[in-house]
Amino acid sequence: MFENRKIAFIGSGVMAEAMIAGLIRQGVASPGSLIASGPRPERGEELKARYGIEACTDNAAAARQADLVVLAVKPQRLDGVLSGMRGAIRRDALVLSIVAGAPISKIAGILEHEAVVRSMPNTPAQIGEGITVWTAAPAVSPEQKEMARQVLGALGQEIFMEEETYLNMATALSGTGPAYVFLFMEAMVDAGVHLGFPRRVAEQLVAQTVRGSVDFYTRSDSPAHLAHLRNQVTSPGGTSAAALYYLEKAGFRTAISRAIWAAYERSRELGRDAKAHWPEKIEGKDEG
Repeated sequence: MFENRKIAFIGSGVMAEAMIAGLIRQGVASPGSLIASGPRPERGEELKARYGIEACTDNAAAARQADLVVLAVKPQRLDGVLSGMRGAIRRDALVLSIVAGAPISKIAGILEHEAVVRSMPNTPAQIGEGITVWTAAPAVSPEQKEMARQVLGALGQEIFMEEETYLNMATALSGTGPAYVFLFMEAMVDAGVHLGFPRRVAEQLVAQTVRGSVDFYTRSDSPAHLAHLRNQVTSPGGTSAAALYYLEKAGFRTAISRAIWAAYERSRELGRDAKAHWPEKIEGKDEG
């Protein structure tokens, strides 16, 4: 699909590199079809040497030659980046955003370009094991949706949702999710060290326990309910029962639920803050 098409990455950070590496690794796009634009020339040269792609520091110039423009900048830099590219996006091009908290209406309004896909990948995308929830504006064609699907598929699994409201939910559940998992693993490792294990042994035990548990759940032909799996390893009066009783008494489920809800609320706030800072003429145009 990308043999004679150009993909421009606006932003050349970790997630942009993950996508570039994934596209090349899976044969979705060739290095010659990719260009990365960022403020640091040395970073561009690094990506150019590592992957054989083009690199530049002019976002508008990169966007003008692209069939697909990927927005991979930090949220606090997005307004300036979008303003600098207004009018540079080709009419038949697709804009794909991986910027957290930035609604489609904002991106389309500032760029004055309607074909926009919004997505929320997560950290494991850096090794091709991520999961991305995405949605598309009404102006995005079926062919452009397939382009987005292939690009996001290079990061791991992808799930399309019709309504943009699911993106804030995905930000709280899967986008922020690795942080919860890492904190849980860190607590387990620290407990192992407290018991007397060397830290490297505790880390190995915890990492493989988490990995094996996930694989055990996902690799069965018909994954069992998680509660069923938990019950399988909880003998009456046993060690698991004692540990789970304490977790429930300490409000473990409630803490996780409230943490995810807090992340969801913050994601919504970021979207509202972004709208509040739009230029007045753009906001008015978008509403009209």
